[in-house]
Amino acid sequence: MKDGRLRYKRSLDLAILVLAHLMLLPVWVGLWTMIPLLIWLEDRGPVFYPQARVGKDGKVFTLLKFRSMVPGAERKGPAWTTTSDPRITKVGKLLRKTALDELPEILSIWKGDMSFVGPRALAVDEQHQLEKEIPNFRHRTSVKPGLTGLSQVYNVTDNAVDKLKYDLEYIEGANLWLDLRLMVLSVRNTLLARWDQRAGKPAMEQMEQRFRGDGESQ
Repeated sequence: MKDGRLRYKRSLDLAILVLAHLMLLPVWVGLWTMIPLLIWLEDRGPVFYPQARVGKDGKVFTLLKFRSMVPGAERKGPAWTTTSDPRITKVGKLLRKTALDELPEILSIWKGDMSFVGPRALAVDEQHQLEKEIPNFRHRTSVKPGLTGLSQVYNVTDNAVDKLKYDLEYIEGANLWLDLRLMVLSVRNTLLARWDQRAGKPAMEQMEQRFRGDGESQ
């Protein structure tokens, strides 16, 4: 894959960030005010959850999310979650269904660590473990990770092998129109609260052994 084919992505990311904030400023102010307030009011815990993630070419960066689980969740169970995980807060359930817990990741897009569209940035231990288990899994880091992407939209099982299949398909066929289409579908999923419905995560016992101590899941 030639990097020149994806030169449009940084310009597109910045254009969307600027236009969205100019045109929807009251919405942004409302979200950045109400979400932290609701998280804090529920349990008086931290508003943000930072985690080290793997970016392009294996570069590790710190990603911020709105906290959707109880404080100290990593000490109360395995890193990955299921739909009915009791560690997810009431506010967190809504945030996950609308993907608004990922809103702070926009800061990583501003910094250039992420793009709006691309493979999901995985936690460091998770990425490294899957690289050992699945051939060519590292290839998904040949482009910047994305807030949304082909796998995020279509891989309802969240199976790692399928994740790689979708990510490689995106990397090989990425173009402006595909990015725009995925962003439109992602906005629809947020408005209809259709996120966090994945049903095929690995068994909790396996994930506890592999990723113990990573904290909140993706």
